Amino acid sequence: MTDQTTDLSAAALPAAETDTMPILLGPWALMWRKFRRHRVAYLSLWVVGLIYAMALFGEFLASTDIQETNRRAPFAPPMSVHFFTEAEDGSRQFLLHAKGLKLTLDPVERRRTFVDDPEKVIPLGFFVKGFDYHLLGLIPTNRHFFGPVNPKDRVYFWGADRLGRDIFSRIVMGTRISMSIGLVGVALSLVIGVSLGGLSGYYGGWVDNAIQRLIEFLRSIPTIPLWMGLAAAIPLDWPPLRTYFVVTMIVSMIGWTSLAREVRGKFLSLRGEDFITAARLDGLSDWQVIRLHMVPSFASHIIASLTLAVPLMILAETSLSFLGIGLQPPIVSWGTLLKEAQNIRTIIQAPWLLIAPGSVIVVAVLALNFLGDGLRDAADPHAH
Repeated sequence: MTDQTTDLSAAALPAAETDTMPILLGPWALMWRKFRRHRVAYLSLWVVGLIYAMALFGEFLASTDIQETNRRAPFAPPMSVHFFTEAEDGSRQFLLHAKGLKLTLDPVERRRTFVDDPEKVIPLGFFVKGFDYHLLGLIPTNRHFFGPVNPKDRVYFWGADRLGRDIFSRIVMGTRISMSIGLVGVALSLVIGVSLGGLSGYYGGWVDNAIQRLIEFLRSIPTIPLWMGLAAAIPLDWPPLRTYFVVTMIVSMIGWTSLAREVRGKFLSLRGEDFITAARLDGLSDWQVIRLHMVPSFASHIIASLTLAVPLMILAETSLSFLGIGLQPPIVSWGTLLKEAQNIRTIIQAPWLLIAPGSVIVVAVLALNFLGDGLRDAADPHAH
């Protein structure tokens, strides 16, 4: 009995020790755990995800073709959605619908205005038929998430512009251009910033001096005149895709300088560390030391910096398009939509041309900024 008890106790000891051993988490798991505690940043992650999902499934979410005009609905106001309608016997019945619009003459202001037409009821539904498109560019279909049941009816949830085009559908489709410019611009800034900043901090000497003088020269040039000069060189007969790429390059020409300086500072502090010296003594080349040891050591900081750079890229594209030196119609972006509200008369007559795209830009920029702040705090090893 004594031997059996001794054997059982010895067998149970490793299990007890296993239960009390601490759980070791990697740096990415620790970063994710700290990020989830940042509730505003975590909520912003979902908002940013929904915005990019809207960009990806734009045609599915748009209820109207963005180039379709309506001469009978210039500056049509936003149409509200109703849930109940009155039957002939006076009872209330559930019916998801919108009221039609009719033109009237305002006797005070002496101009045409739109009012609800109670006699025209436009039933609404989910997964309704509409214009033809290719889902994700591959699957041909004509189904849309929400809109009028009758494909011939037109509902302007966020109003219409001067040509009677649906603002909601144009904002949804413009998300694809504006948000992708942020990603493409940040990707270019990442390559240029990490490459030049890494060379500057790793080698020092004349390489460091040359790259830093280049950065100081670019940062000393006024941004708007530089953009105007570069955008003026874009031929007007270029196709929209080429113009989009060039505008992205213009936006990225300034964005990489801040990242390059941050990378240079990190490299200056890391190149004297023991693990870098050990890597050199093991026979690794400079490129392998930078790629395998130095860049991964602060990759989380780079991700946080890039997240904060995305809203700056979006605002830069919006500013360029609003000033008329960026993307031009027929390309639809948030900047080109804001250009429709450049004069005070249009804003007074149709304020939704400014409020609708402006609100979407504010939400997207704030969500990206909160997300970047949360990632930066989570990536900081000294933050609690």
